[in-house]
Amino acid sequence: MQHKIAEEGYSVITMITYSNMDNYENAENFLGKCETGETGSLVMYEIYSDGSIGRMKYIFDGKDMYFLNAQAVWDEAEKPYITGISYARIKQWDYTEKGWFCYLLCVPEYPEVAEAVDGSRMIRVKPVSDELREVSEKCVLRLGYQGSNLLCSNRDLSHMEEIDYNGLYEYLYAEKYGEMFNSDNYSNGISQEEFEALITEFLPVTAEQVREHAVYDAENQTYEYARLSCGNYSPNRFGTAAAEVVSIEENADGTTDLLADAVCEAFTHDEAVITHKLTVKLREDGSFQYLGNQILNDGINNIPSYQYRIKKQCED
Repeated sequence: MQHKIAEEGYSVITMITYSNMDNYENAENFLGKCETGETGSLVMYEIYSDGSIGRMKYIFDGKDMYFLNAQAVWDEAEKPYITGISYARIKQWDYTEKGWFCYLLCVPEYPEVAEAVDGSRMIRVKPVSDELREVSEKCVLRLGYQGSNLLCSNRDLSHMEEIDYNGLYEYLYAEKYGEMFNSDNYSNGISQEEFEALITEFLPVTAEQVREHAVYDAENQTYEYARLSCGNYSPNRFGTAAAEVVSIEENADGTTDLLADAVCEAFTHDEAVITHKLTVKLREDGSFQYLGNQILNDGINNIPSYQYRIKKQCED
């Protein structure tokens, strides 16, 4: 569908993380002209995960930008029909150096509505290189910044005790097996053998260190697990951010530094809530280990304090 639309000469994007915009030059040219005050318009298509299509038209009159959006789905006979049309003025917009088209629609605000309406949107225009996309998918896509603190804390090989191992397990499971962790199969906890084998594969720690730092039931030889829920997590905008690797640097000792940005669309349309340097060890067989993480420019002070999913019982 993306390629068919692109063949007609339109800019087109999908909901797939890190995917590139086809015919991005159209959008780049339009935004460049808008920055100089030149009037114009741009039609862009978006393909959603269920196969429905959005047609987005941006109109700039030399001062203000407006957004006309139409959405279509397919009926049982595979014929498209329109499900909704909306039109709004864009309150503010920006085309960043990194290639993000960020904008904020005029939406109902307090006291007109009881709950905040998110009018933020971010669209990547400039393409991501295959190398950056592949390493992002491999090392940071499944982790993110919600439910584990591997990417949103400062640590090195000498400070591995603050990692939320119990929360991290399900993300490493998805990384290794390519499927979501099914917590229904672990109502009595995760066996010591399974837990320690997975953690030590991805982190430079021993099984003894894992038992010391994680929430571990020595009597039953299991590690506790709890689903992320309102009982152990307070939702915040930062948690919705997506990690994106923006540069790769090979080190003399055989490790690799991945410079990553936390891209947050919700309410803020911020292309880098934090920037952090993730150090990994990439092996020839395709496996890798997370060695350290450093949040740059005091960004740790700009994000919420991490909530451990399971609190470790204090020793008497």
